[in-house]
Amino acid sequence: MTPEQRFARWVRVAIAAFIGLFLYFIIADTYMPMTPQARAMRPVTSVAPEVDGRVERVVVDNNTRVEEGDLLFRLDEEPYRLALERARLTREEARRDNARLKAELAAARAELVAARASADELERERRRYDTLAERQDVSRQQYEQVDADYQSARASADAAQANIDALEVELGEDGEANLRLRQAENAVATAQLDLERTRVRAEHDGIVTNLQLQEGSVTSSGSSVLAIVEDELDIVADFREKTLRHVSPGDPVRVVFDAWPGEVFQAEVRSVDPGVQDGQIPADGQLADIPTTDRWVRDAQRLRLHVTLDELPASLPASGARATVQLVPGDHWLAWPFAWLQIHAISWVHHVY
Repeated sequence: MTPEQRFARWVRVAIAAFIGLFLYFIIADTYMPMTPQARAMRPVTSVAPEVDGRVERVVVDNNTRVEEGDLLFRLDEEPYRLALERARLTREEARRDNARLKAELAAARAELVAARASADELERERRRYDTLAERQDVSRQQYEQVDADYQSARASADAAQANIDALEVELGEDGEANLRLRQAENAVATAQLDLERTRVRAEHDGIVTNLQLQEGSVTSSGSSVLAIVEDELDIVADFREKTLRHVSPGDPVRVVFDAWPGEVFQAEVRSVDPGVQDGQIPADGQLADIPTTDRWVRDAQRLRLHVTLDELPASLPASGARATVQLVPGDHWLAWPFAWLQIHAISWVHHVY
């Protein structure tokens, strides 16, 4: 065989290999897609005090494990103790004001009884004088004086009733339903809650990270000072949208983490996100901004898929750790051996890079 013939043969072999690989990648991308664009995500809770104050003590260190309810740090309690004491004094003052109003109300009711009794007596006397005036047994001046006394007594009774009404409105409902007392109790509860909030505790189990806190520093409400990485694990993988048309929740998945080369973890598809940021148009009152491009082959859109491991590893990967995800749609059993070869090959390649 001449050198030209050998060269032509190798060219044919290369072309056949290229065509074979090309067809393989098309089929593999359809029925057993794989992506290195995957990450291990763990919920991260930002911890911020709910009240302002000076940090009195930091109990935890960076990258230490905490359990739900563990104390993380404590703020100076003295200002909030004083606020609680003021609220309690205000509550006591409200109770005394209610007692004073009750006493004034009782006195006003007694005055009303006396005023009504006097008005009734003067009314009877006015009737007698009315009869005597018709017979001209009394002077007109005497009758008018008795009538004036009666009208004054009625006005005093009306004033006493108005005073009772005002005191009843000011006093409000009796007992624990009293408005003034409920406001005072609410102030006490708020002050008590603020005092409890000076002790900041962990809301979840996890590991403390990004601790930006020192004793003596002043923090403000809502300012994050540390984060807790929780123990839950969610693997997110970004696939081209055309590769997901045969994928359904519950389909088997194989996952390889960069941190553990050579190990393949079994998992399953949990869900696919229904959209991406580019698919959200904010209603900002502006006209649509249409991007322009001169490319005739545009980039493929990727959708995010969520994967759940069948069994968690002994030590969870760090949040944001890289992974490779291999999908195997459940109704394509012929793809299983090739998918197995693909993901195991990638797992061993991770020993190199």
